[in-house]
Amino acid sequence: MAHILIVDDEVNIRKVVREYAEFEGYEVTEAENGMEAVTLCHDNDYDLIIMDVMMPRLDGYSACKEIHKTKNIPVIMLSARGEEYDKLFGFEIGVDDYVVKPFSPKELMARVKVVLKRNTRQEENVLPDKFSFEGLEVDIAGREVYVNGQKASMTPKEYDLLFYLVKNKNIALSRDKLLEEVWGYDFFGDDRTVDTHIKMLRNSLGEYRKFIVTLRGMGYKFEAD
Repeated sequence: MAHILIVDDEVNIRKVVREYAEFEGYEVTEAENGMEAVTLCHDNDYDLIIMDVMMPRLDGYSACKEIHKTKNIPVIMLSARGEEYDKLFGFEIGVDDYVVKPFSPKELMARVKVVLKRNTRQEENVLPDKFSFEGLEVDIAGREVYVNGQKASMTPKEYDLLFYLVKNKNIALSRDKLLEEVWGYDFFGDDRTVDTHIKMLRNSLGEYRKFIVTLRGMGYKFEAD
């Protein structure tokens, strides 16, 4: 069963999340601040991290960025702030999901299942495919993208979104379809999540943003020969 790292400076929150996670059969480790989380991730492998944003010594965003320098562990961020700016910043640094406090432990566990399932499916379905569209090179197996010979720096979700679009090039994809396949959501998330990441992805692709076509009132399509 999956091993989850719970990071929060509030003991009661760690206790509640742990009880629900262990009830679902997950192995659980706790950390009370971001610095401790970074150290634990350096020495251990976890399948998922549930991390608070505001913590002493090292905040959740900084800890997430530090962890992702060496390990690609999915992160669900907990925060008392629910503004769009905060969520956008989280997505930009590679957070997989964002849960606003106070939250339902049952809903959090549902999101945990979705993230774990999505990452397992992606690992199983990685294809040794490479695509080239003019000066845009997409290496799905190597999880690398090159723009005019320069390696692009993108968030994990930008890679996932681009790879799915490329593998389904010239196929119209609704926002709901993208949410389901890239995020694994059936009812979590909304259209703005897709639109926000499409905007980020287009910025990363520069002149080759032209390949991502907006289908008004429907969704998007990667249009290329």
